[in-house]
Amino acid sequence: MILTVTPNAALDLTYWVDLLLPRASNRVRRAAERAGGKGVNVSRILHGLGQPTLVTGLAGGPSGAALRRDLAAAGLAERLLPIAADTRRTVAVVDAEAGDATTLLEPGPVVRPEEWHQLLAHVDGLLPEASAVVLSGSLPQGVPEDAYAGLIRLAHSHGVPAVLDTAGPALRAALDAGPALVKPNADELAAATGLVDPVAAAGALRSAGAGAVVASLGADGLIAVTPQGGWRAEVPARIAGNPTGAGDAAVAALTLGLVADAPWPDRLAEAVALSAAAVAAPLAGDFDPDVHRALRGRVEVRPLWSP
Repeated sequence: MILTVTPNAALDLTYWVDLLLPRASNRVRRAAERAGGKGVNVSRILHGLGQPTLVTGLAGGPSGAALRRDLAAAGLAERLLPIAADTRRTVAVVDAEAGDATTLLEPGPVVRPEEWHQLLAHVDGLLPEASAVVLSGSLPQGVPEDAYAGLIRLAHSHGVPAVLDTAGPALRAALDAGPALVKPNADELAAATGLVDPVAAAGALRSAGAGAVVASLGADGLIAVTPQGGWRAEVPARIAGNPTGAGDAAVAALTLGLVADAPWPDRLAEAVALSAAAVAAPLAGDFDPDVHRALRGRVEVRPLWSP
């Protein structure tokens, strides 16, 4: 079972428009609401692949109740911890003409210190059944900056590899705890290191404590800096659609590869194919199985160097 921890879970709202016009009224053609947050999306992808997974994190108020109802309707197992404050909402506006999306992210609830300590104890009790743990997303207000470092150390105490997908101070504060894998995007990588070259920046995160670094470069695929070498993986054609959740699909694939101890080129090819298939699906957490199958054998993975 792969455990996903989403401290700042969300109720995701997705709106589809023909063309998004800033500073103007935009008519919504279609709308959807579902449980979200990066870790929830990872679990949804894993569930779609037929892999056992468990969602945990924090959820509260009417938005948290709606999030739990949606997880139950989707058949996703969850052990979310209740909190007093209301779970945040996010809005993704999908622009049909641009084939892209604009997202609006609420900051999230204020979490009380005792609620955070309860979550730590809760995760500690779930880790013995996990083959890996995915720690994803922003941290809610009230949670210490090094919150993910504490969770990674908990995972180490159970011999469970931790995959981290976060940004900013939360990412930098977690590196010293030694996550098995971190997966920033290009902007997050540059912000964390101050380096423009993504390969050099990924190397800097490895030097700071990450076991391996895989950076998503949007339509340009992925780069990986690992103890076994460096690679670049690219999709053969750009996929238009909703990119929200594409990075979470990559994390799902990379975590499965980690658990299986698959060769890095295979992990990266699967991550790129699954990420592109997620773009082709309407909602974050879903993927288009036909696109996934079509791309799996067409992803180009080339070495950047060997150890």
